[in-house]
Amino acid sequence: MYQQLLKSFNRLHPRAWDFIQLMRLDRPIGIYLLLWPTLCALWIAGDGTPSAKNIIIFTLGVILMRSAGCAINDYADRNIDGDVARTKDRPIITGRVTPKEALITFAVLVGLSFILVLMLNIQTLYWAFIAVGLAALYPFTKRYTHFPQIALGAAYSCGILLAFSAEKGYVPTAVWLLYFANLLWTVAYDTYYAMSDREDDLKIGVKSTAVLFADMDRYIILALQACSLIFLARASESFGLSGFYHVGLLAAAFCFVWEFIHTRKRDAESSLQAFLHNHWAGFVIFLGLIAST
Repeated sequence: MYQQLLKSFNRLHPRAWDFIQLMRLDRPIGIYLLLWPTLCALWIAGDGTPSAKNIIIFTLGVILMRSAGCAINDYADRNIDGDVARTKDRPIITGRVTPKEALITFAVLVGLSFILVLMLNIQTLYWAFIAVGLAALYPFTKRYTHFPQIALGAAYSCGILLAFSAEKGYVPTAVWLLYFANLLWTVAYDTYYAMSDREDDLKIGVKSTAVLFADMDRYIILALQACSLIFLARASESFGLSGFYHVGLLAAAFCFVWEFIHTRKRDAESSLQAFLHNHWAGFVIFLGLIAST
């Protein structure tokens, strides 16, 4: 249904589907993975009743910034995506979107996000500049370091800082527990994602935590996920969250164990499925938080 709705945009313009694929709106998993931690931060900052204005602004901002990140990522990877089986049909590689058009798309999406941030306080604007910088930096880190997943985690976790700044007017020290919990979780699930491309990445020299962790990948991922849950549990003491929140954390732990078992063969397909499955971990934590607040 969702895919059919997106494809109907071709009736408005014959190239609409090309840009939908560039922004990865046809694959909303990245939106979910960015949205759940951001909404969790809003709910905590708002003591269970965040403003409707901020919910709308941050939901739209998540969609816009994730789409912008995909556009700049495809621009940065335009010379290597053709050598990776999973990405060889992306719009820039097939010539359906030019590199210049991808940069323009990125600029437009960031501009729209900036308009949303202008509706918030000045401190949130400062955090937004940092978030955009990290989002633009991430795609280029895989050329020089084995830790592009950390750059992605740093960018994806900025939504938490922005949410508290917008809702409370400041960023409490305890928020950094949420920030680093999300950073660790992002490194974990994006390593699963990188595992699905590892064979191709090794051939073309692209770096990632999946390449660095090698045969220890699944164990390190599980350890990162466990540390993330520990940080989240510790944050509950600072923000006064009740038992329902811990039920959500327990459900997320079961999700992580399932992923660990499911990827025992360490093949590309199961690794990709484990990555996608992290959406449910974020969702159950959010549900537990709502019940708690």
